[in-house]
Amino acid sequence: MHRMPKSIDDLETPCVVIDIDRVEANLKRGQAKADALGVALRPHIKTHKIPRFAQLQVGLGAVGITVQKLGEAEVMADAGLTDMLLTYNIVGAKKLARLRALNERVVLKVVADSPDTVMGYAQTFADANKPLTVLVECDTGLGRCGVQTAAQALALARQIVMSPGLAFGGLMTYPAAGKIEQSDTWLATAINLLDDAGFDCPVVTGGNTPDLYRLEKSVVTEIRPGTYIYNDRGQVSLGAATWDDCALTVLTTVVSRPTANRIVIDAGSKSLTSDLFGLTGYGVVMGDTTIAVKSLSEEHGVIELDVPNDRPRIGDRIRIIPNHACPVSNLHDEVHLIAGRDWLESVPVAARGKTV
Repeated sequence: MHRMPKSIDDLETPCVVIDIDRVEANLKRGQAKADALGVALRPHIKTHKIPRFAQLQVGLGAVGITVQKLGEAEVMADAGLTDMLLTYNIVGAKKLARLRALNERVVLKVVADSPDTVMGYAQTFADANKPLTVLVECDTGLGRCGVQTAAQALALARQIVMSPGLAFGGLMTYPAAGKIEQSDTWLATAINLLDDAGFDCPVVTGGNTPDLYRLEKSVVTEIRPGTYIYNDRGQVSLGAATWDDCALTVLTTVVSRPTANRIVIDAGSKSLTSDLFGLTGYGVVMGDTTIAVKSLSEEHGVIELDVPNDRPRIGDRIRIIPNHACPVSNLHDEVHLIAGRDWLESVPVAARGKTV
């Protein structure tokens, strides 16, 4: 019979451990900040991909959730989540058929940044029982998806309004890091154009975890943080969190000490993200964040100490705070919830790998 773990010491490595007390504190802090700002909170579940955490976020006051792919949305709908913003252009007959089916089940909004995408939605929903709400995605400086000018936003909104089966839902952006003012200026111009043309703009949605905590006054009516649930080294470097706010760590075992300076752990690129975010290394040691993982191969992480030391030794276990928590979630089938060092429960990452 398989023995259930009782503490973090019983877990096989590498694995992801989640401090549930930190999660709950992070979520309450984020919701309180949104409430103080007077904006709706619609957290992005791509960070955790776990329905129970999405339900917790809604229970604490979030208006709904944000998803990035249809597969994520379907998993969340199956788990009873009922209000979603899908921030991705949905293209292709098979995906559009799935979108129509999903729209019958939940309160759903999607985005578009081109006439072609709107046309695909219109052809799919023209005879639907329930209209599809579409927001115009705006490139306010990030340089990814989005219409390039406020005039294009107005033109696309007009196409949505004129298309049978569609309803115009507002504007959506993912702003460039640290450029809230630039994004606000762009959006304000678009809002004014829409108003002059007689179009109501029900929602202006934007933001991310750093913006949530930097925001003071904005045209956005809704903000979509993701990483705030776990936090990570990247968020600490941006001033959006402290090390004590980091709820997700990767538990690892030291498997080699070839030199007095080198520590090799059993977590490589298949357990830790290779995202750098302008930082040096691929994560830091919990408890001594001056020590970084210098390099990754698939199954090995290498730490180089500045000062020779015989600890930690082979067999010792250490926890790594990753640079970016979101990709780490997608690398593991399950996470382990802990309180202190006590193991509480293993939870499947239900939307893991849902890239379609």
